[in-house]
Amino acid sequence: MDYISIIGAKEGNLKNISVDLPRSKWIVLTGVSGSGKTTLAIDVLYQECQRQYLEAIGYQGIRKPDIEAIRNVSPAIQIKQPVSNKNPRSTVGTVTDIYTDLRMLFEKLSTRSCPNCGKVIDSADCREETERSADDFKVFQYCPHCAHRMEKLTRSHFSYNTREGACATCQGLGEVLTVVEEKVLDEKLSLEEGAVAFWEGRYRDYQLEALVAACDHYGIPLKSNTPVKDFTPAQRVLLLEGTESEAVRRLFPAVPEPRTLAEGKFEGVLPNLWRRMADKKGNSKLQENYFESARCPECHGERLNKLSRSVTVKGTRLPELSGKALIGLTDWVSSLEARLQHNERLLAGVYVTDLKTKLKRILKLGLGYLSLDRQTMTLSGGEGQRLRLAAVLDSDLTGVIYILDEPTISLHPQDTEGLLTILRSLRDKGNTLLVIEHDTAVMAAANYLIDIGPGAGKYGGEIIGSGTLEQLKKQSRSVTGAYLNRKAAPRTLFRKGSGDFIEVKRADKHNLKHISVRFPSGCLICVTGISGSGKSTLVFDVLAKGDTAGSIKTNQVNGTKSFDRIVVVEQAPLTRMKRSNVATYSAAYTEIRKIFGRQPTAIEKGLTANHFSFNAKGGRCDHCEGLGVITTNLLFFEDQEVPCPVCSGKRFKDEVLSVTYRGHSINAVLGLSVEEGAELFADSPKISTILRLLKDVGLGYLELGQTTTTLSGGEAQRLKLATELLENKGKKNLYLIDEPTIGLHPLDVEKFLALLERMVDSGSTVVIVEHNPQVIAEADWIIDLGPGGGDAGGRVIAEGTPADIRNDVDSVTGKFI
Repeated sequence: MDYISIIGAKEGNLKNISVDLPRSKWIVLTGVSGSGKTTLAIDVLYQECQRQYLEAIGYQGIRKPDIEAIRNVSPAIQIKQPVSNKNPRSTVGTVTDIYTDLRMLFEKLSTRSCPNCGKVIDSADCREETERSADDFKVFQYCPHCAHRMEKLTRSHFSYNTREGACATCQGLGEVLTVVEEKVLDEKLSLEEGAVAFWEGRYRDYQLEALVAACDHYGIPLKSNTPVKDFTPAQRVLLLEGTESEAVRRLFPAVPEPRTLAEGKFEGVLPNLWRRMADKKGNSKLQENYFESARCPECHGERLNKLSRSVTVKGTRLPELSGKALIGLTDWVSSLEARLQHNERLLAGVYVTDLKTKLKRILKLGLGYLSLDRQTMTLSGGEGQRLRLAAVLDSDLTGVIYILDEPTISLHPQDTEGLLTILRSLRDKGNTLLVIEHDTAVMAAANYLIDIGPGAGKYGGEIIGSGTLEQLKKQSRSVTGAYLNRKAAPRTLFRKGSGDFIEVKRADKHNLKHISVRFPSGCLICVTGISGSGKSTLVFDVLAKGDTAGSIKTNQVNGTKSFDRIVVVEQAPLTRMKRSNVATYSAAYTEIRKIFGRQPTAIEKGLTANHFSFNAKGGRCDHCEGLGVITTNLLFFEDQEVPCPVCSGKRFKDEVLSVTYRGHSINAVLGLSVEEGAELFADSPKISTILRLLKDVGLGYLELGQTTTTLSGGEAQRLKLATELLENKGKKNLYLIDEPTIGLHPLDVEKFLALLERMVDSGSTVVIVEHNPQVIAEADWIIDLGPGGGDAGGRVIAEGTPADIRNDVDSVTGKFI
């Protein structure tokens, strides 16, 4: 029982490998991207652990991976790479469930004033009764002083995501959108000249015609080519508010409202904007161009309705706790525990204990400066990663297999040590840790390494090295060992740039401390600093907005107008659609379908390019609708995908599969790697150009038919970057990229750096938010933020070339490059 034995693994690209994993040890799987690490750890080991566990409790029919056997397994927990969350309702409190515990505390222990007699009452002291209706029930309380009956405040009343708890004005968001009239209307211009920013072309003519008819209807005729600043007050109200507005009714109480366009019905600029926002469910471009967020005037950002935000527990309101830094909340919970009476402890003790446990885990990872009401969409990648790890690590489970997929993603080298402490603790409790990782600090800390390779895709899938880090360095076949033995001299020559600069002045978003900084054009620039120091805010919330008006006092940006485009490549998922894959997203599949539609067999059978699409009826399998798999819901466990029983996973009907190109059916082509596809379609310039570029950005191992929802954050980002480069060839762009090396082995990072160098040499400017020392050392210019995270960050602590940063005693990053 000293080893978990994997025997004869042939899943994916694995070449019938057998390997013994020492139990109760910390094991790192490493190797170039696409070598088979994830296949071995997740598709083989985790899948088989799940299958054996589920079958033991009665679930049958779970797919067994392509292996002979796995012996001595245990229940497994998989910790995946973080997924970007752009939901404004998602906060630190909701994703950690700390806010849920607080809501329970307030249900059990809250104090409020009786609406009848005004005396203070405790929830725990009130007589209760339940009233049931056909499809619901409510709990009522009686005031112990005057016997007044009132609805009891339950956990739902303390949630800003429920009808009972949310502020009605902002629907629990804490903010309301307002239209910025200066962005919508240029009053110096006439409507014909384009005074209304979003009236363009024939749409402008249509709106102008409707407004002229409306003005005539109300007896305030509008002369053509009149600047908006010269409109009469009534004409201006009509333009902005429209004929159905209360303002127009007040101005013209005796004039009937027009019912048709011919009579003079006109929607108005502002109602039109609001309707378009509603129709598009919050169109981000519309919002960015014409709206701004302001604190809700009713709840002042506290999200809850008046009653819910007024009640207290031991003198403190729930919104006050949400706004506290987690370290301050920890102090409050400890103080609360000390003051609980015996009956209160019986009611709420379990929630206090849970709060202390969760908060301790988060504080251990250095996130005590965050507050519960902080939106997760504003967190840096490193903060999000550590928050997620805190929720599942540092537990008291023993004998478990933990499988972690690159836990150091988005962590600055200085932050990595806190993670290593937790991983050591998990191992020392008798758990087995299997970590997919490229970080040398993690490799050095582990008990055992397994190097998989030597290449990616069909060139990988073999075990080429194993042992400790020092042992790996001495093994001739180990690609990772060979890389670690190299001693490259630090770079000494750096680009000076074009002489122009992009300048950010007085940036103060989130934790930025009114900083001003310059980015040299024509360079490869790295923005560095520990997690939460303000890197993402500076680059993606300030710089990405481009040149701003001179009247803006803060967050001013100058110098971006000389670029053809600002291209932002963040860590967001490409799409949530299972039908999107590498071939379709990169546009290679359109050309591939055309080639298949031109084959003699296809012409004979009357098949066109459309028959080779799995997104359209005709040629695809009708049962699985071209997906090749059907999903089985396992209730409390992850859904399982199994091959379609009709097409056996081949996606298409038999007559479509009978058409081949150089011996490959359309389904076989989708099973090829990008690298193999580039060879097969070498004679097709459009396809080979696309696939060669994907190979250059380190994605040569991906299957053409691999669903984009299965890509890691780094893979998705590089795929997006490659398609951007194809579409913008020959243009001078400003590229803003968020940690592009996630998931890359150091050898793949070298290839990717060569691509970035090409982009800069062609006239573009590349700004990267990055923690990888290998990339930082190759930059022309570094902007290092810090010194800490959250409130302790947000300052520029060092600027210069990598040589300058190494010698700067203030730089947190300099010591790692």
